[in-house]
Amino acid sequence: MTGTAAEYEHIAPLLTSEGWELLNSLGPYSDGDSLKTNLELRKAGHSAELVSAVLTQSRLRAKAAAKFGPFAERMLFTHAGLEQATRLNIAALHAQRFAAAGLERVADLGCGIGADAMALATLDRKVTAVEQDETTAAVATINLMPWPEATVVNADATEVDLADVDGVWLDPARRTTTSSGTTRIFDPEAFSPPLSFVESLADRGLPVGVKMGPGIPHESLPENCEAQWISVHGEVTEAALWFNELARPGIRRAALVIRDGGSAELTSGIDYDRNHQDVELGPAEGYLYEPDGAVIRAGLVADVARQLGGHLLDPHIAYICAPDLTATPFARAYKVLQVRPFNVKKLKAWVKASRIGVLEIKKRGTAVAPDELRKTLLTGSGKGPNKATLVLTRIGEDRVAIVVEPVP
Repeated sequence: MTGTAAEYEHIAPLLTSEGWELLNSLGPYSDGDSLKTNLELRKAGHSAELVSAVLTQSRLRAKAAAKFGPFAERMLFTHAGLEQATRLNIAALHAQRFAAAGLERVADLGCGIGADAMALATLDRKVTAVEQDETTAAVATINLMPWPEATVVNADATEVDLADVDGVWLDPARRTTTSSGTTRIFDPEAFSPPLSFVESLADRGLPVGVKMGPGIPHESLPENCEAQWISVHGEVTEAALWFNELARPGIRRAALVIRDGGSAELTSGIDYDRNHQDVELGPAEGYLYEPDGAVIRAGLVADVARQLGGHLLDPHIAYICAPDLTATPFARAYKVLQVRPFNVKKLKAWVKASRIGVLEIKKRGTAVAPDELRKTLLTGSGKGPNKATLVLTRIGEDRVAIVVEPVP
């Protein structure tokens, strides 16, 4: 990860005893109270730089609670570091791989603010956390203070001596950071460090795990790894690649779906081939299933279709239909009510006649903008009391609007 001068200015004042104590003395952050708090702290004699730093950090801590829970209350963050940081529950899954493999000494290369290193240290791994950016390394040092077996090294991840480690974890920087914000990088060879460096470590026989963006193309996956896509509450958070002892035998692709009720995983032992999915095509009828994003990214839609006894509407679109309702953690189910041609004028007339005031529009395989279409269909409809859900997609060359009812 790369810091900016602005982030340094907001971190440096907190690395003093006065700054750290003042930050930890603040109550829960509130946007509505920030101006009042600013004035009170300035009146108490604190400098403008320190007050700005503690309020910025207090706001980041509040935002970080979604990823780090109560741990966020005593951590430091940079904007870019928090944005890319692994959720703590997912970092725990990474750490469990190393613990299960019996790997005690782990190098976390490109540790960022230290999320994965924290999880590894919690499982009693001896962690060397390496971060090239000086500001981010300082933040990681603070965050890892509760774990004496964790050490932070400010260095280039590609130049660290790995002779004394049992395994390696990497979270390459996949964004460039400037004073105006961050920009996502899509080419794995443009990551820092690049995917080829990860492969070179694996080729040396080291057990290696690496966090990649969920959009990594299947053709970019190294041949000798297990790839696991993870979604949390419907959001695909990452694709983790595992090499050597950290890869599970017989698994090439996996989709791990995590929700409040627990987790479920679907796996395959073969490479993904979008042209040979071995599943039937058919009409929109019975129940429509929208696969979880991790299932889609892992190329396991056809596998879910077979589990459901269903078929695809189109070979290149991730919608499944099946005659029966079957509970599955891997897809959201809808009852098919009607199938209409996609015709804006006729859909607008249907919305008005059905007295629809709330309209959800989902789409896949079409360039329609749901928000714009919703506004068009509801304008002049009379804002009736009814709700409806439309699924816009293609079946072959035909554009269709499928009226569905969500299954609770």
